[in-house]
Amino acid sequence: MALTTVAELRTALGVGTLYADAVLQQVCDAADEVLLPFIWSNTQFSIGHSNVGTVGSLYFDIPVKDIYYVGQTINVSGAGSHFNGQKTITGVKTHEITVTTSHVADTPYHPFNPYATIKASTYLDPADVKAIQEAALMISIDIWQSRQAPSSGGVTIDGYAPSPYRMGNTLLARVRGLLAPYLDPRSMVG
Repeated sequence: MALTTVAELRTALGVGTLYADAVLQQVCDAADEVLLPFIWSNTQFSIGHSNVGTVGSLYFDIPVKDIYYVGQTINVSGAGSHFNGQKTITGVKTHEITVTTSHVADTPYHPFNPYATIKASTYLDPADVKAIQEAALMISIDIWQSRQAPSSGGVTIDGYAPSPYRMGNTLLARVRGLLAPYLDPRSMVG
């Protein structure tokens, strides 16, 4: 579900039925893809994996013993077909968790490139937070306006006055005040 609905975006832009729902939905989805990785969630990243029979191990570069517990359900993505999907944790060590996989061959440790994403239950639903919804609407509007007028400002011939490109590094900065209580500190590195 998008944080901004097509109807909300249509109303905010004042475009009526001029554009198809599918076109506006792409903009709403893009805003979610930009925004949601920065919102706090119960997500960790696995750096590698191994397998012994149907017991798969996921390895982390941080201690996870106090993050996960045996019996917890996680959603694994980016880890290959044998690990991806909902899994129940069967063992927890300092930097490792084990799950049952569909893999039958033993495989030694090898890294994920890029890291696999491990998501556990979270207690924050961004769709229920009005500030996050408003930020998503503002980002959607910026994306739409950039599609309609790409330079989004004046460009001089001499090149000394750059155009304030809407999709630049200030895209999230314009809504950071709304998002501040909900931002994942790991997303703000760099």
